[in-house]
Amino acid sequence: MFGPILNTVRILWLIIAVYGLVVLAAWTLQYRLLYFPERLPPDDLRRRAAAADLGFWAQEGGDYRGLLREPAGDCRGTVLVFHGNAGSAVDRSYYADALVPLGYRVILVEYPAYGGRPGRLGEAAFTADARESISLAHTQFGDPLFLWGESLGCGVAAAVVSDAIRGVVLLTPWDSLTNLARSLYRFLPIGLLLRDRYDTVANLRGYPGPVAVIMAGRDEVIPNRFTKNLYESLASPRRMWVFKEAGHNSWPSDPGLAWWREVMAFVDTPELPTPAEN
Repeated sequence: MFGPILNTVRILWLIIAVYGLVVLAAWTLQYRLLYFPERLPPDDLRRRAAAADLGFWAQEGGDYRGLLREPAGDCRGTVLVFHGNAGSAVDRSYYADALVPLGYRVILVEYPAYGGRPGRLGEAAFTADARESISLAHTQFGDPLFLWGESLGCGVAAAVVSDAIRGVVLLTPWDSLTNLARSLYRFLPIGLLLRDRYDTVANLRGYPGPVAVIMAGRDEVIPNRFTKNLYESLASPRRMWVFKEAGHNSWPSDPGLAWWREVMAFVDTPELPTPAEN
């Protein structure tokens, strides 16, 4: 009489136990699913930086914080680039290739535990370090400062923006990591599990400066609806560039393309008209 009931109870407990193990694994391993740092020995970092014509950026007498390239003539300002979740700053020399000829100093900021830097992974560590980088850049180079985020780096840039930043560029951003994670792992209690939130919508609320948003029309990592949600939430001057046929990592990065100039012209002079979609 009780056999079928006991079997049902056992099956339910087994399901609960398996689900509990999945939740525990998600909690324990979430940083491995979010962060993919490339850790470089000093000699490799120096070699690759020299090959990309990048100098080391550091506080006087301090440790390496990123990579730097400066224009030969007059400088229009400093762009701090916060890269995506994989690789390291030395992989992003294409930002310097494109922006330095436009007259901007480019700092490829490196995250703690990435490249050749010590430190810990995570939103708290990244944002605290980013604030230090902004303060150092302001001390060394003065105004104006611009922030450029790429994917995860959009979340970092948005978290540390202030009225002192003249303009912000967000390339393939999300509205919040929580929303993105919920779309990927619908069966998990993301609101309880997620350690890092990177709430770009909340962090940009109240920022008065211009924000340029760049969306890849075929983004397979961050679906367009999350980028559009962010864009629609912005109350500050805003413009969007859309690369309709591009994927998350296949947007047009050739330094000679006109969109680089258009984006920087907008965040430097926000009264420009809305550009056509690319």
